Amino acid sequence: MDYSDIQTIEHDVLVVGAGGAGIRAAIECAEKGLSTGIISKSLLGKAHTVMAEGGIAASLGNVDSRDSWKVHFRDTMRGGKFLNQWRMAELHAKQAPDRVRELEEWGAVFDRTDKGLINQRNFGGHRYPRLAHVGDRTGLEIIRTLQDFCVHQGISTHMECTGLDLVLDGDKVSGLVGYWRETGRFVLFKTKAIILATGGGGKAWKVTSNSWEYTGDGLGMAYRAGAELIDMEFTQFHPTGMVWPPSVKGILVTEGVRGDGGILLNSEGERFMFNYIPKKFASETADTEAEASRWLDGDREARRPPELLTRDVVARAIKKEVEAGRGSPNGGAFLDIASRRPAEFIKKKLPSMYHQFKELAEIDITEKPMEVGPTLHYFMGGIRVNSDSQQTNVPGLFACGECAGGMHGANRLGGNSLSDLLVFGKLAGDGAANYINSLTGQLNCSNEEVSKIIKEATDILNREEGKNPYLVHEELQNILQSYVSIVRTGEELALGLDELQKLKADIAEVFAHASAQYNPGWNEALDLKNLIVTAEAVTRAALIREESRGAHTRLDFEGEHDDGLKYNIVIKKTESGMSAEKVRREDPPVELADIAYASLEELEGDNLGA
Repeated sequence: MDYSDIQTIEHDVLVVGAGGAGIRAAIECAEKGLSTGIISKSLLGKAHTVMAEGGIAASLGNVDSRDSWKVHFRDTMRGGKFLNQWRMAELHAKQAPDRVRELEEWGAVFDRTDKGLINQRNFGGHRYPRLAHVGDRTGLEIIRTLQDFCVHQGISTHMECTGLDLVLDGDKVSGLVGYWRETGRFVLFKTKAIILATGGGGKAWKVTSNSWEYTGDGLGMAYRAGAELIDMEFTQFHPTGMVWPPSVKGILVTEGVRGDGGILLNSEGERFMFNYIPKKFASETADTEAEASRWLDGDREARRPPELLTRDVVARAIKKEVEAGRGSPNGGAFLDIASRRPAEFIKKKLPSMYHQFKELAEIDITEKPMEVGPTLHYFMGGIRVNSDSQQTNVPGLFACGECAGGMHGANRLGGNSLSDLLVFGKLAGDGAANYINSLTGQLNCSNEEVSKIIKEATDILNREEGKNPYLVHEELQNILQSYVSIVRTGEELALGLDELQKLKADIAEVFAHASAQYNPGWNEALDLKNLIVTAEAVTRAALIREESRGAHTRLDFEGEHDDGLKYNIVIKKTESGMSAEKVRREDPPVELADIAYASLEELEGDNLGA
């Protein structure tokens, strides 16, 4: 096949994914004079950025002047159990305030304090009120602002276009083959650099807050092109997803409900989170030993409510209450803000949650508690990148946002995802521009490579019979929900890995009726090759990490082990298949380690770090 017969579009840089990270990266590229294109699997801005409702974590210090980038950095490292990439966490904490102010300059309308400053709310794992917000619709406001700014930058947007695989010229990225979902026609994007901003792979699980698009596309494409994945064992189960009715099970209930005063109750009406406060966490986060003691003793008036412990702790607590027979009628816990706040406050501060429950569950949250439970929400792991440039080990391939790994370590703090996508979206744009400026000579897309990608996709249409892709996807979800869930054992993970290996044979035989046009069965079948990479990577990494750290809980290896901080698990493609190995971590810079392990008194005295 000669790709001259295929539609070809040329850009200096192609951004894959049109959520907050992708649009922010594209804006940076366009401002540097590059011909920039964005492809989106669905519609521009139809991304999980919108789902991040609680706020953007940035140490503006508008509500508590003691906040600083150092305290934010310290919180992020401690929340991530010190497995974060130190440089990424530093860049994030330092640059987040500028990115929020930049958004404001571009037209974002934030909630305000009495003094007219951007308001900030409490959130789990954050020492001070740090989340700049717009009610409980912060992500929507970010997307609105970025889209508005983006369309005036001359950026080409290619919507409802799915990427299939990357094209390489030697070891360098030179293009991407995709297809238009509406017509099924193939398209070749010739480009000098590609920025992946494709989000996570939550649709590998049965109960997830993730939308249909989140099938690990960037992870799969990067892996097949030779890029490395990192920290894939750390999958975040958000503690509060809807559990009723079944049609909406898993849909996110923002942490902002708890940040604004909501409490968790079991079926006996007990505020059970006081029973699950880790002693170490209490001593690290309390202002004084006396406050830590009051907290651990169940003081209901403690300044920092236990509902705002890190997400891994809260999610496991809800699961334990359900297993103990103290769950809500539909297998979750009760989240009550109705008894804590006036109805007008709830409608003003949490309008999306009010309407979500009213419309989907016929519950008025100003009068009744919500039923919530853990839902697969976010990937801490992802594509391994250079902290400063966001470039992978494949020249010309960059990644940012949720599909990039390293920033959040073993557990992400709420609100850090929005500042992450802004900070690293910009840095990915900078990195791509610098890379393109350093290139010499022309890049080529070989007919052979393009034809191979297209043949693999059309083989599915050319079979007369085979496996149903929807049933295969359902089986993959069942495997991960059963064997690679919120708590894990080596035996279950090994069984899950065996089941996934067997499932590969079915994936190789899926078929869809022979018309590429308007063919959702074909779309589903094509997604499976990325879902299986994602599922296998998570399972292999989880099997190797023989400890419990952050969002990765092993019942057969309880607690954190000291040697767990000495390595990251890196996934890569080899001739014999997927490899997962422990890669030794470099020692942290002394000045950053001093900040991360410092007391609050030392940080507030500003005696540490640059």
